[in-house]
Amino acid sequence: MKENPVLETKGVTINFNGLVAVDNVDFKIGESESIGIIGPNGAGKTTFFNLLTGFFPPTKGNIFFYGKDITDKPPHKRVMMGMIRTFQLVSVFDSLTVLDNLLLSIINIHSSKVSFFFSEAHKEKLKEACINSLKTLGLEHKADLMTSELSYGDKRKLEIAVALSMKPKILLLDEPFAGLSDQEIVEVSNIIKNFKKNFSMIIIEHKISRIVELVERLCVMHEGRLIAEGIPNQVLCDPLVREVYWGKEDGLVCSV
Repeated sequence: MKENPVLETKGVTINFNGLVAVDNVDFKIGESESIGIIGPNGAGKTTFFNLLTGFFPPTKGNIFFYGKDITDKPPHKRVMMGMIRTFQLVSVFDSLTVLDNLLLSIINIHSSKVSFFFSEAHKEKLKEACINSLKTLGLEHKADLMTSELSYGDKRKLEIAVALSMKPKILLLDEPFAGLSDQEIVEVSNIIKNFKKNFSMIIIEHKISRIVELVERLCVMHEGRLIAEGIPNQVLCDPLVREVYWGKEDGLVCSV
């Protein structure tokens, strides 16, 4: 891990009515680093994302962004600082067109206060930027469609386009391949590969064969704790990881 972490947690813990969902997690990610988080269902992965992005306050511990304590910062403040996330279920506005979904996000980063009184020239520049973003994802021919008309895979691409348009310093992807066909997984994976050098990235994903292609470091959570981290192939050969993730008789062949 590179020095001067972009995002760091120290002893982060959260419990819900006595149930410890994330337990004393120390975590760091460096500039332009890509990290995957895996683990069985209920391991605490999404809860950890919700802590990082301010949706839940930790019961104890601290969260730092470029060395600044942001433990008490609400989600919208973290977004303004450059922490952008996607969700397990696609989160876009079905009642807007594809283009308008993207315009809303770009307006937010071009203005400290959202304003609908831009000059016509400025509106055209923003629209052009949106169309260019859609082109990189192969969605430019669907710009004027209502988002509700898109396939689930195209909605996922649009969600990622919205996230990228917000110029993230760190992008947190929560199961970006969930619900996608094999072909859509390849397309979304290629999009992530093409852009991930521009920011730090944390990705939760159950499809392990896909996640190892996208990250430099892999972390494994179990019962709210980080139980292993390191180079993906080495982590996947860790006996404890194999036991908690696949069971003792997992049948996997490891090559490091």
